[in-house]
Amino acid sequence: MQAKIDALSTRLGQLLAARRDWLATAESCTGGLLSGAVTAIAGSSGWFDQGWVTYSNESKHLQLGVTHACLKEFGAVSEQTAREMAAGVLAQAPRATLALTTTGIAGPGGGSADKPVGLVWFGFAQRTPEGFVVQARSQIFTGDRRAVREASVVFSLSTACALLENT
Repeated sequence: MQAKIDALSTRLGQLLAARRDWLATAESCTGGLLSGAVTAIAGSSGWFDQGWVTYSNESKHLQLGVTHACLKEFGAVSEQTAREMAAGVLAQAPRATLALTTTGIAGPGGGSADKPVGLVWFGFAQRTPEGFVVQARSQIFTGDRRAVREASVVFSLSTACALLENT
């Protein structure tokens, strides 16, 4: 799995550098693994701006501007929260042109019928001259806590590469 993460991180860095773009992240369930993966790549100081680990709801609110109303109505693990986190990253990191966010239930506990263990929501935001383009996607991963977190990093990186390759 580590070789895949390294390859995706390298590819993302190449895409960002070629475009002269900058990445910023905000992570909940991945707890810094995503930013750790990209900063493990030599030369990442030329395309990685900053990252947050916003594990608690209050940190999502204070650091990224996720509204209390969003957290109360939809919960931390939701499309709406992933989207607000991504927009908040770009608002707080003016140099960043791409934001990646993760919020989910890595397990082994904490799941429910509506939000099972392994559910992760991802936010992707791109800065354009017209403003922010924000989208969210979800995945349900299987395996233990480590497997869910690593699969989340792979999904985030691969989706980010696809976004940059198609814009």
